[in-house]
Amino acid sequence: MSTETIPSSNFLRTIVEDDLKSGKHASIVTRFPPEPNGYLHIGHAKSICLNFGLARDFGGRCHLRFDDTNPAKEEQEYIESIKESVRWLGFDWGQNLYHASDYFEQLYQWAEYLILQEKAYVEDLTAAEMRAYRGTLTEPGIESPYRSRSTDENLALFRRMKSGEFPDGARVLRAKIDMSSPNLSLRDPVLYRIIHAPHPHVGNSWCIYPMYDFAHGQSDAIEGITHSICTLEFESHRPLYEWFLDTLPVPARPRQYEFARLNLTYTVMSKRKLHELVSQKIVNGWDDPRLPTLMGLRRRGFTPESIRTFCDRIGVGRSDSWIEMSVLEECVREDLNERAPRALAVLRPLKVIVDNYPEGQVEEFEAANHPQNPELGNRTINFSREIFIEQDDFSENPPKGFFRMTPGNEVRLRYAYIVRCTGVVKDEAGAVVEVHCEYDPASRGGSAADGRKIKGTIHWVSAQYAVDAEVRLFDRLFSDPNPDRGEIDYKQFLNPLSIEVLSGCKLEPNLRDLDPETRVQFERQGYFRLDPQDSVIDQLVFNRVVTLKDTWSKK
Repeated sequence: MSTETIPSSNFLRTIVEDDLKSGKHASIVTRFPPEPNGYLHIGHAKSICLNFGLARDFGGRCHLRFDDTNPAKEEQEYIESIKESVRWLGFDWGQNLYHASDYFEQLYQWAEYLILQEKAYVEDLTAAEMRAYRGTLTEPGIESPYRSRSTDENLALFRRMKSGEFPDGARVLRAKIDMSSPNLSLRDPVLYRIIHAPHPHVGNSWCIYPMYDFAHGQSDAIEGITHSICTLEFESHRPLYEWFLDTLPVPARPRQYEFARLNLTYTVMSKRKLHELVSQKIVNGWDDPRLPTLMGLRRRGFTPESIRTFCDRIGVGRSDSWIEMSVLEECVREDLNERAPRALAVLRPLKVIVDNYPEGQVEEFEAANHPQNPELGNRTINFSREIFIEQDDFSENPPKGFFRMTPGNEVRLRYAYIVRCTGVVKDEAGAVVEVHCEYDPASRGGSAADGRKIKGTIHWVSAQYAVDAEVRLFDRLFSDPNPDRGEIDYKQFLNPLSIEVLSGCKLEPNLRDLDPETRVQFERQGYFRLDPQDSVIDQLVFNRVVTLKDTWSKK
């Protein structure tokens, strides 16, 4: 069964349907416009699925456009990772790859047009002075003393800014709108600033760069975007978006719509904080499997199908809300439960010797690769006199209700035999280092010939055939559901148990040749995948994708 679902209805789908039915648009054009100043995270996945999904479902097209207006923070590495992540999620922009920097010349000409229309002026106030002049939500702003400059002076100064005559921060170009507007976005916003830095797409062609608010709507208009979809924090910017479209001779009239961004518990999705985690080496790079970045989730083993299902399941609304991390985890469980082959793996091995099993003898048992999907076939498991079991599957002094291996008690070895513990070997500190058992030869396959009931079943691997591996148990990066509270340092909530590295794990040999893209269920342990970077032929490294059950629900 596929995890793909029929897209759920939402207010944006209704808007698109109505626009197409009314003939307002012959077809729809959406866009996903990331800033190339970091790696994409799960919040971006919601926007990707929404924009590309609407275009797909209504026969339109979706553009991938890099909003590359700040070369001080942008890198080609981020551009390539964004393209890779969008493709990994299952979407394709075809021929529709664009950059805001593709339109720098046109944007510059429109900036001059605003100056000539006396709708823009060159500002000499410092950033701190502009903030002081801006006013508050309850008090109007104060007009700049440079607001009354003549058109000729503004045009000359702006051209000198473009030619590189002034240092960073010396001047900006501002729109001349209304310093008393109740909407702070309309209080003479900055259109251009000076940045002497090479640009990853256009090199050193420019030393003035448009602000997001100036570049975004005009880029939409140039590309013929019909539905410009963004998150709610841009709702207050919509009047400015529309002011530019009303004032400039743009070739089209896109419309902006806002939806609630994704807020996910037990993580942070601020780019600034993600940068901090990476730069301060609190995590191991942007693709650390504990991060909510798409590269991190991919490396951990999340599937694109499960993320698309998650984005559809949480829906699209107009009110901010928090989504539990368990919802995302359950989506990947559902997906992998249907498709992941099963395997035996002992993560904390304890040696068991079956004393009455013939030395040197090896038996083969057939096991299904998936209990509900026979099309995935079967595999062969070798059984021998010495095996490994999990340390916590044995207890010398078991608590009440413990039905696994204990002295004198019988337990079923999955797929193999029933065995009874007859003794243990301890080290000098008194810890059990070896368990001795006897097996029932008549119980091949795990069933007692006399029909006696065996309550416990445990997994195992043959000591002779086991493959050694390192297994990384990843958990939530933060121990608090809302670490990003603003007033306190989010890093104090870092989970000290977010990763546990186990060496010397024992796996069934079939996993030696596992395809790196295959996720597998270690029976009774969880879902795992080979780490695509650190795993090599001579040293297997597995990442835990997710546990079999939600282990946080009782915390």
